[in-house]
Amino acid sequence: MTKTILHIDLDTFYVSVERLLDRELQNKPLLVGGTGDRGVVAACSYETRGFGVHSGMPMRMAKELCPEAIVIRGNAGTYSKHSDMVTEIIKEHVPLFEKSSIDEFYADLTGMDRFFGSYKYATELRHKIIEETGLPISFGLSVNKVVSKVATNEAKPNNQLKVDQGLEKIFLAPLSIKKIPMVGDKTYQTLRNLGLRQVRTVQEMPMDVMQRVLGKNGGVIWKRANGMDNTPVIPFCDRKSISVERTFDRDTIDVVKLKGILIAMTENLAYQLRRGEKLTACIAVKIRYSDFNTYSKQLRIPYTSADHILIPKILELFKTLYNRRLLVRLVGIRFSHLVSGNYQINLFEDTEETLNLYNAMDTIRNRYGDKSVIRASAMGSRTIGRMHNPFNGQPPVVLAHRKQ
Repeated sequence: MTKTILHIDLDTFYVSVERLLDRELQNKPLLVGGTGDRGVVAACSYETRGFGVHSGMPMRMAKELCPEAIVIRGNAGTYSKHSDMVTEIIKEHVPLFEKSSIDEFYADLTGMDRFFGSYKYATELRHKIIEETGLPISFGLSVNKVVSKVATNEAKPNNQLKVDQGLEKIFLAPLSIKKIPMVGDKTYQTLRNLGLRQVRTVQEMPMDVMQRVLGKNGGVIWKRANGMDNTPVIPFCDRKSISVERTFDRDTIDVVKLKGILIAMTENLAYQLRRGEKLTACIAVKIRYSDFNTYSKQLRIPYTSADHILIPKILELFKTLYNRRLLVRLVGIRFSHLVSGNYQINLFEDTEETLNLYNAMDTIRNRYGDKSVIRASAMGSRTIGRMHNPFNGQPPVVLAHRKQ
């Protein structure tokens, strides 16, 4: 049976949500992201793109290119709420779907043509989402994920496109090679240096030529340029790690402040582990100095999710890693090698009082939020403040203004 894969994308999602909340922002140039000197554009309206603005660009540069743009910091909780509304609608109407990001979905409609018609069904689903949420949405429909995603991007804004079976190469041929998923700025420049501009040229090349130039990724890009992709729709994603980073508005050498932030990060991530009934066996600390040199160090530990075990080890890693005595631009931590399980009692060190304390703190956090209980040493720092369980199978919300 021929596969039928639907790709759904909420157009300029953060911008669209902000316009739902404030109708006066309609048709005005809008930037969502970090508002400080080191802020980054998380989303931009179509009105700003004619000035050369794009997501991922430094906010300062975006404001120089489009001075009349309105800048909004954004709220992760608000975006999660609207994303969940769309997710619930899709869940009710599609038997198999994958939420690949906060504003992007894949759905497997294979077999639908025998009963109703995949394109008609996708069209009605799109109209239902628009009607119930007020958010603009585009979709692409084809035989695989790659072609459907490209079709969605070609359909934008707020439109839809179907690529019939057998026409994948014809559809892709005239497009820029940069529109192939997996072709970033560096790969694009490499291909342009070879004289490659359109997907058609890649299609006409032998695959081994692409592999010699780009290695293993060259073969993947060649297949995608030819409309080949067997990636399945994955309904649930079990996270292998959780992490958090903070970029400072001003570089700092304040060790007390740095340690307080690391404690706050560790405390909150440890709570996320316990909430998701997970344990970690590998921790890592990352530092980026003012000269942009970045260093990281990791440590294998016995499986745990306890603050009083993780915090000293994180600080120990930081002590061995922070040795240049330069201003620090960014710090981060990561917990990996995650497995399911609950914190195991240490017969020689843990007490019933310690376990009861964790249960009490987590109960308060579950009810009143992640920031309701924090250590005194972390009070001067902002914690992660996740709005949902990071182990619920959905991708994390990523905003560009995560700064301290």
